[in-house]
Amino acid sequence: MYKLIREILFCFPPEDVHYFSMNSLHTICNINWVKKAISNQFAYQHPALQKECFGLQFKNPVGLGAGFDKNALYLKELETLGFGFVEIGTVTPKPQAGNEQPRLFRLPKDKALINRMGFNNNGVQAVKQRLEQWQQYKATGNGQLIVGGNIGKNKITANEDAWKDYEICFTELFDYADYFVVNVSSPNTPGLRELQEKDALHKILSHLQNINQGKKTPKPLLLKIAPDLTQEQLDDIVALSFETQLAGLVATNTTISRSSLITKNETLTKIGAGGLSGKPVTARSTAVVQYLHAQTQGKVPIIASGGIFTGNDAVEKINAGASLVQVWTGFIYEGPSIVKNICKQLVIK
Repeated sequence: MYKLIREILFCFPPEDVHYFSMNSLHTICNINWVKKAISNQFAYQHPALQKECFGLQFKNPVGLGAGFDKNALYLKELETLGFGFVEIGTVTPKPQAGNEQPRLFRLPKDKALINRMGFNNNGVQAVKQRLEQWQQYKATGNGQLIVGGNIGKNKITANEDAWKDYEICFTELFDYADYFVVNVSSPNTPGLRELQEKDALHKILSHLQNINQGKKTPKPLLLKIAPDLTQEQLDDIVALSFETQLAGLVATNTTISRSSLITKNETLTKIGAGGLSGKPVTARSTAVVQYLHAQTQGKVPIIASGGIFTGNDAVEKINAGASLVQVWTGFIYEGPSIVKNICKQLVIK
C-alpha cells in the first residue's frame, strides 16, 4: 500500500511532501480514536526490545535521526508511529532559514537522498518552549518517547566562537532534552566539519562537560561524526571520547562522497552539493561503527545511523557494535511500518 502512496508523493517536491505528510498526521492524531488506531497499527511492543543506554530507558532501540523533526513539532505523532526515541534539531541559538530551495533531492534508483538544508530551524527559544510542553505532556503519564537534542552553531558564527553557540543551546535545552548530540559533521554549513579536528572539538566538548558536571543530574552528551573521516581522525575521536567522558557517539552523518551511485552523473551535477544519505552509506556507516566499537572496547555506546531500511540492516549495525539505531532516509522509502518491521526482526534476532 505504501509503495503506491510513495509513487504519488514522489511526484511532488520532497520538502513540500514532508510538511504535508507530517501536518496531515498531526491533524488526524488530534482525534483520539484515530491516534489509537494508528498506534495499534504501527507501534510494536515487546519486553525484549527494552534497552537501557547511557542511563536512559528506551522502550525500543529504533529512533528517528536528527533533521526530520527539526523543531520538535511532531513528537506525539512520531511516538504514535512506534519510535523509541527521536532526535530533534539540529537546533541553533538564533532562528535561521537555511539554504535556498530546492535543497532536498531524491535518488530513487539508489534509495538515497541528497540534502543541503543548512540547519534551518526556529531557533533555541522556540524549540525550548515546545520541549517544555512535551515534558508537561509526559508528566501526565502520556508519553515514553526519549527525546535527544541535536545542537549546532549558526551559519554566521565564526568557528572560533562556535563553542558559545553550543553552550547556549545546551544550557537553554538542558531541562527539557533527555540527551544531547553535538553536531559538527554536517557538510551543509560552511566550515563546520573543521570543528571535527581534535583541538577545536576538545574545546567544545570539554566546555559543555564542565557545565554538565556542574548540574545536579548531568545529561548524556554524545558526538555525531561524519562517515568521511580518516582512520587517524577516528582514532582522535576515540581518544576524545575518553578524555571528555562522552556518553556515546552517533555514527554516522551524511557523506559528501558520490561513489558507486546508479544515478546518472548529469543528474548529480545538476543537484550539486549536499550530504548523501540512504543505502549508499550503509557499508561505510557499518564499518565506522565496527571500528569505533573495537577501538573503544565497547565502552562507549554507539547510535548507528546510515542506510537502515530493514530489520536485517538494523541487526547488521547491532552486530557491528551499535547499542541503538536511527532511521531517516529509510523512513521515507519504507514508510510508517519501518519501526514495526525492524522491531519484529530484533525480537527474533
